[in-house]
Amino acid sequence: MKKRVPVSRIMTSNLVLLNLTDTLEKAEGLFKKHNIRHIPVVNNNKVEGMLSYTDLLRISFADAAFDDEENIDTVVYNMFTLNQVMVKTVTSVTTSDTIYDVAKILAKENFHALPVQENGKLVGIVTTTDLINYLLEQY
Repeated sequence: MKKRVPVSRIMTSNLVLLNLTDTLEKAEGLFKKHNIRHIPVVNNNKVEGMLSYTDLLRISFADAAFDDEENIDTVVYNMFTLNQVMVKTVTSVTTSDTIYDVAKILAKENFHALPVQENGKLVGIVTTTDLINYLLEQY
């Protein structure tokens, strides 16, 4: 297995982003539309946080308990702001960091996605799924 492969080889560069002023309803729509589980939250292209689909599930108690699930989710989402739900302490990597470096971070920490930056600018996101797919390619 190659040891010095840069994370830029496996990262997603076609980003779906949220702004701090976006709603949780918008976030849920983006998760479902793009079939993704993590979205960087930015302000002027600076990463301010990360929202995962799991973060939304934590505040939504209406998964299948109610017939009118969409309306219940709307009420719950209106009780919180994106800033209140997102993770604000985000670990980032650079395009020159290696896949090995990313694997060590993701194995040690309790999150599953890392923003990828180049010269302080957000250029991608790398997830545990990206890492697993890369490892599968090696076999």
